[in-house]
Amino acid sequence: MNLVEKIVSDHLVSGEAVPGARVGIKVDQTLTQDATGTMTYLEFEALGLDRVETELSVSYVDHNMSQFGPENHNDHLYLQSIAARAGVFYSRAGNGICHQVHLERFSRPGAVLLGADSHTPTSGGMGAMAIGVGGLDVALAMGGQPFVVDCPRVIGVRLTGALGPWVAAKDVILRVLQILSTKGNVGHVLEYFGPGVDSLSVPERSTITNMGAEVGVTTSIFPSDDRTRDYLRAQGREDVWQPLAADEGAEYDRLIDIDLGELEPLAAAPSSPDSVVSVSDVAGIDVHQVLVGSCTNSSFRDLMVVAGVLEGRTVHPGVHVGIAPGSRQVFEMIAAHGALQTFISAGCRILESGCGPCIGQGMSPGNDRVSVRTFNRNFMGRSGTPADKVYLASPETAVAAALTGKLIDPRDIPSVLGVEYPAFAWPEKFHIDDAMIIPPAASSDGMEIERGPTIGDPPSNDALPATIRGKVLLKAGDKITTDHIMPAGPFLKFRSNIPRYSEAVFTAFNTASAPTFAERAAEWRDAGGHGVVVGGESYGQGSSREHAAICPMYLGIKVKIAMSFERIHFANLVNFGIAPLLFTDDADYDAILDGEELTIDDLPDQLRAGDTVTVSSPSRAAEFVVRHDLTAGEVEVVIAGGKLNTLAK
Repeated sequence: MNLVEKIVSDHLVSGEAVPGARVGIKVDQTLTQDATGTMTYLEFEALGLDRVETELSVSYVDHNMSQFGPENHNDHLYLQSIAARAGVFYSRAGNGICHQVHLERFSRPGAVLLGADSHTPTSGGMGAMAIGVGGLDVALAMGGQPFVVDCPRVIGVRLTGALGPWVAAKDVILRVLQILSTKGNVGHVLEYFGPGVDSLSVPERSTITNMGAEVGVTTSIFPSDDRTRDYLRAQGREDVWQPLAADEGAEYDRLIDIDLGELEPLAAAPSSPDSVVSVSDVAGIDVHQVLVGSCTNSSFRDLMVVAGVLEGRTVHPGVHVGIAPGSRQVFEMIAAHGALQTFISAGCRILESGCGPCIGQGMSPGNDRVSVRTFNRNFMGRSGTPADKVYLASPETAVAAALTGKLIDPRDIPSVLGVEYPAFAWPEKFHIDDAMIIPPAASSDGMEIERGPTIGDPPSNDALPATIRGKVLLKAGDKITTDHIMPAGPFLKFRSNIPRYSEAVFTAFNTASAPTFAERAAEWRDAGGHGVVVGGESYGQGSSREHAAICPMYLGIKVKIAMSFERIHFANLVNFGIAPLLFTDDADYDAILDGEELTIDDLPDQLRAGDTVTVSSPSRAAEFVVRHDLTAGEVEVVIAGGKLNTLAK
């Protein structure tokens, strides 16, 4: 058996562990962050649940920390109070990014972790099966329900050799993205194995599994070995270690070979994580901003390497540099080892330990200015600047740009700057201080939940109507991300207020000369119609944000038709009663027009009767057939208007 098969079999609750078959697996741990967590806990309450049934659940605050206006603080007060009552650990604002902190303090090999954030697979670097999902699925898991998913097909990535100087773990995952791209990988897991694994530390492995989210796979995982044990020992948690690996001769659905010693520095060019190029091929491009951080590259190792290059130097006068340690632990350790002083002396700005610029919360680049970031996503406009020019790269490539003001191959640093690759030794013991992690109350008796006036209600939806009187409110192209659907940045603080946040749906497609998408959708909804959104390949990639389903639902969207859907968004659509339908012919997608009215008669009966649905276009006097991949249970959830309605019955 490969490692994925072992963990699935060990956690199997229902179904048969056959690739592609629907299975239910026991969930050991859950995590939420504040941007998704408020809605998750409102849903937890709506389900009538009191205390969590998991081995461990943690609520993190790492997204909305700036607190412009009362909304963010109201969310945090609600989250802290319900965590105490529900039996959930609470990581306060400033303690760090959920994935970094969870890796340090809670992840364990062999566990199934469900997180309301798409980068939950970070813990796969620990040998956990860590899966990003929508908030409602996490709420159900906290209530003791198994997670239902298609048993994944496993892509084996065999690593050999070792990384050379100036080549980093980030370059490994960029190479995987170069091979697999960001689409067409739904229902798969990336499992890393081979002799090259031993050369990578747990934080380096977690960089690789973190960005597996961009590949579109269910999760990514490394074995648990002596390197894992060393990391856990340094974190004071060696007692949770266990060895885990695929059996000798285990089979995979596909095999990819990567010789670490042959890799070169890579970067993802604007504006997709799979637009991967060799840094040497884009060398010479002027750089105006460099940001080191995010849940991908903000570990102690990453920051110490950057500090080692900056030692005694000043950043280029044309470059703004920001450093965001991934956790309070990392922050305190770089201070203790002198790196914090190095950053300050070099002219870097020190940012809070949180998601910040990665989600468009500050540090947006100027117009037509290049930003080099160690982050995981460079979708157009995600930085907060329309038509931005964001490159994703390793800390080594980032610090080279910070000092020279240009994209250069970091392997040229010794000759250009006279700096050799910094020596780095892992500490035998990390700095451990869990004072900002608040354990839950022993009992929920008498516990009050704080609900500020900006805390809304759980979303509600009507049952699917017999006939869809639809209008195509938007025809989009390929690779539409959840950032396109529900932008973060300045809108993020409204996530607890569905009517207000819904005003931002598809802002990226709005123009000054026409009504917004939200205005068109609300007008059609109020006239008794049902909105339809049309997309191309890989619709809904990116973040796990279930608001990309909830807010369109609020605006009356009943159907989305695309060439293909990404896993998390598909599940969120089902959870909130929007029918995800698939084109069977490219010509039908090509023929549909923005604003066109569509009719679907007897949609509930058609969904129950089989996997095809007939759609009529009165204006074109045409009919076309679409299909669906819904199980019988999912069909009933969609017809009921979503999972909350189903469970209420």
